[in-house]
Amino acid sequence: MLSKNTRTRQLNGTCTSSVDMELFLHYSLIPSLFIILILSFLQRREHRRQRDDTSYLLGNRFGIIMPLDFVGTFSNRWSYGIAFGATANKVMFLFSEGYQPLQIPQWAQALQHSHSPFELLIGGIEVGLSHFPFFACLSSEFQLVSSILGFCYSLIWFAVTVLQVSQCPHGQFVGKYETLMFYWPSLLCLAFLLGRFLHMFVKALRVHLGWEFQVEEKSVLETHQAEHVKQLLRTPRPQEKKKSWFQTRIYEWDPCFQFPSRMIGTIVLAFICLYLFIVIEFCVFVYVRDELDVFENKLESYITFTNHSGVLTPVILQVKELISVTKGVWVATILPASLTCVSYLFHILVCYRKHIKRLWAGDKLFLPLKFHNPASSASVVAIARYSGWQIAYVLWGYLIIHVVQSLCGMAIMYGLVLPIVHNQGLEMLQGLGIGILTISIVVGLMILQMWIAASFFLQPKLGTADKQKPLALNNRKAFHNFNYFLFFYNVLLGLGACLSRLLISCLLGTWLIARIDRTIMQNGYEGADMGFSAWIGMLYVDHYHTNPVLVSFCHILIANHKEKKLQQTTKYWCLNQSAGPRVSARSRTRWFLLQTLINNPRLIIHRKLKSGHSSQESQILMACLES
Repeated sequence: MLSKNTRTRQLNGTCTSSVDMELFLHYSLIPSLFIILILSFLQRREHRRQRDDTSYLLGNRFGIIMPLDFVGTFSNRWSYGIAFGATANKVMFLFSEGYQPLQIPQWAQALQHSHSPFELLIGGIEVGLSHFPFFACLSSEFQLVSSILGFCYSLIWFAVTVLQVSQCPHGQFVGKYETLMFYWPSLLCLAFLLGRFLHMFVKALRVHLGWEFQVEEKSVLETHQAEHVKQLLRTPRPQEKKKSWFQTRIYEWDPCFQFPSRMIGTIVLAFICLYLFIVIEFCVFVYVRDELDVFENKLESYITFTNHSGVLTPVILQVKELISVTKGVWVATILPASLTCVSYLFHILVCYRKHIKRLWAGDKLFLPLKFHNPASSASVVAIARYSGWQIAYVLWGYLIIHVVQSLCGMAIMYGLVLPIVHNQGLEMLQGLGIGILTISIVVGLMILQMWIAASFFLQPKLGTADKQKPLALNNRKAFHNFNYFLFFYNVLLGLGACLSRLLISCLLGTWLIARIDRTIMQNGYEGADMGFSAWIGMLYVDHYHTNPVLVSFCHILIANHKEKKLQQTTKYWCLNQSAGPRVSARSRTRWFLLQTLINNPRLIIHRKLKSGHSSQESQILMACLES
């Protein structure tokens, strides 16, 4: 149990932990590099170097370690996603003030004051290197060794994080258990990784002891991809069952589709980073609220000193009311802004599946024309950018949406609520009625113009089945008078339409700023939206590398190649064991050639025959064709 003085120091923000997480991040590179070297030593290179190369002495050891396949990995998706979630605190830590990834020289210290790209690049590489063993141990084929190394490394991070939380659980902003609010997602992810590595160790040990059979070599074709191709080839296709409201409006599960590990990891990390961002924002709000409370106390003391008779008293009362309303509205809009961004994260998955399926079907109509054939290099760079940019867009989108919703809440408070509080409800209702009446008249006149145009200035329908009248003018003289007298009115109406266009564009742009799958630029300027370009490039890379039809074709080629190699290896053994007559490969080929030429006689003209066999083969072919 902590003493009373210790808890007081923690609540005042003076608690000093024996663990410096920033310093531990630096020292964690030592075991991380050790694990990478071990796994690299076990990994064999496919192509050995030449003798004149200095790396020839290493043999085929020290292969390149791959953390995960960002394109075609569909197994262990949630394990990789949780591993990404374990990095959330460090990702947010990169943007903290005073973060120094390495002891850089004095000539580069000037770059530290502005969080230069150079510093962020080094910090990102350090964070990635410190968490590299999580992914490398999950994806390594040497599961017995990698599970032990991954378990030990995860246990170190878990123990250090628990020590940090247990020594200083409280903080100066939120109060009790503030540190736990920051670190519980990482603790949960690390605990999951511990269980995962323990499961891998038990399974690998059983295989090593011979209690279980070794899993066969992984196929290029995934099960869901094969099912997708079978569904395309199935004729007639089964009738679709009646869909529920949830399946029609929200989401329908597809057994023939799986999200790649990259998308799962991006969404998991985005959720945790969004949570941490909201907590940090709330801590900043608590700090600003305390400062505003001090400022309000000073204003209150001035009012008391002047006995409510000072010249600035009305202004001070309005400022206090503004501060009070702002604090209340900001807190009230945290939940709707959070729910908006959470719904965007789920909607991104829905849009990904919808867009990638349309690309599989060859449909590019949903894309702007300039994105129908993007550059290959841009697409490769886009898939590297997408995950990081998606998280950044969600975080900035939450902040912008929160500000916009707060401004809307302020407008509602000053327009509707505060007039009622100040006994000005009748004046408020009068102004509201005048505004509604004005808008109703404008909208009514626009509807009246549409009705007059449809009733008097268009010719009748050509057929009873037509949905609307043809675009052919009728009553031309009345039409020209109609245009003339409404010309001057429409000039004034256009001013309001222009302002409404600007307002709607601003609202939609800020509301959809976190939606990287939808551009907020106008038609023709989509290339300026770098986030949307990254989304399109990522879709094309996945389309070209995970298309089920293409992967199925490659799987058939690889299987046939392996089968031919197996036949060549065992052909002499098959000669002794074969019970039936032996058929040579040349005879089989000539028989297939004869059958093809019989079915396609025009090919005989274009076929090149050897001089010695031309007459004989021609006679045989002509006899077969005549028969």
